[in-house]
Amino acid sequence: MGLYKLIALDMDGTLLDEEKKISPENQSAIRQATEAGKIVIMSTGRGAISAMPYIQELGLSTPMVMVNGSEVWESPNKLLRRTLLPVETVSRLHALAEEHDCWWWAYSVEGVFNREREGLDIPNGEWLKFGFFTENAEKLQRIREIAESWGTLEITNSHPSNIELNPLGISKASGVEAVCQLLGIQMSEVIAMGDSQNDITMIREAGLGVAMGNAQDEVKQIADITTVTNEESAVAKIIHAYML
Repeated sequence: MGLYKLIALDMDGTLLDEEKKISPENQSAIRQATEAGKIVIMSTGRGAISAMPYIQELGLSTPMVMVNGSEVWESPNKLLRRTLLPVETVSRLHALAEEHDCWWWAYSVEGVFNREREGLDIPNGEWLKFGFFTENAEKLQRIREIAESWGTLEITNSHPSNIELNPLGISKASGVEAVCQLLGIQMSEVIAMGDSQNDITMIREAGLGVAMGNAQDEVKQIADITTVTNEESAVAKIIHAYML
């Protein structure tokens, strides 16, 4: 049995293939790992509502790191902690999106709002994450530089054409660390897998940091190893090689 006790999995671009499905190979490996006493957790930019169908499909009752670490769940039905963005910050980010005329989305405790969904009520919401999307790289960089200049945000991406903003100090790594404290596990006993900037912190701090074959170059540069792509059941390969 490998020395790694827990594997933290990004979902989109990692566990899920391009059709947003979990391959039979990945499902089988996760089941085998769980049966062997290993801990499999999701560590995703998704909110709990959109992640939950996959967690139920896998039959997992383990902790969860959601919304890039803004929520950490002790189990799928028990919240451990939640870190909110200040309302004033969300208002400024929304104004920035309007000013630059780009797609935006905002995760609240109630659900996800975006440019097409009416009913955005910033002052009365509980906000977890804000995102921008544009294929205009110069525009995206301008927005990023403005948000960075405030000094109050953790800024990453989940795709080369977006940026995601969480409260400063909140990341997938901070979420996985909270899970480790809860379970009495060291970060050196963790495998972390991902493909985007929002995975870098946990990949860097885990005992084994794994970049996907389809990962952004900067993720591959900081990872301990690079595996195959999300179309090739990479999760199963890593579980069999390093956990079982």
